[in-house]
Amino acid sequence: MRNTARWAAALGLTAAAVCGPLIGAAVAAPGAAPSSLYAPSALVLTTGHGNDAASATPERAVTLNCAPSASGTHPAAPQACAELRGLGGDLGALKPADDVMCTKVYDPVVVTVQGVWQGKRLSYERTFGNACMKDAVGGTLFAF
Repeated sequence: MRNTARWAAALGLTAAAVCGPLIGAAVAAPGAAPSSLYAPSALVLTTGHGNDAASATPERAVTLNCAPSASGTHPAAPQACAELRGLGGDLGALKPADDVMCTKVYDPVVVTVQGVWQGKRLSYERTFGNACMKDAVGGTLFAF
């Protein structure tokens, strides 16, 4: 029994001696810290002509990251992120601008948004009658 206790003590001290510095280094290393205190917000936005996303060929796609700061390939990322924040990430709440008049020519444009908004999965698809109607609703969010 005495040998078992010695072995257990020796193994415990060895583990502490080997792993102790590693634990301290991991805690102190800047790369080991979480990369962000913000929930992820990374989206892919696409647009194309067609009646729905399944039948439309995407003509343009951009990325939009909003946390911790606005970035991505979207040409107006800060403004688009501000619009999303104002909507609370609910793209169904988008309303057309009051001062825009569009023709009734039917040339459908479909917009999709896929990704994560503040840590929650986001999937959005909407078909507009034409590009003018898309621009009237999307503001800077769909202006790419």
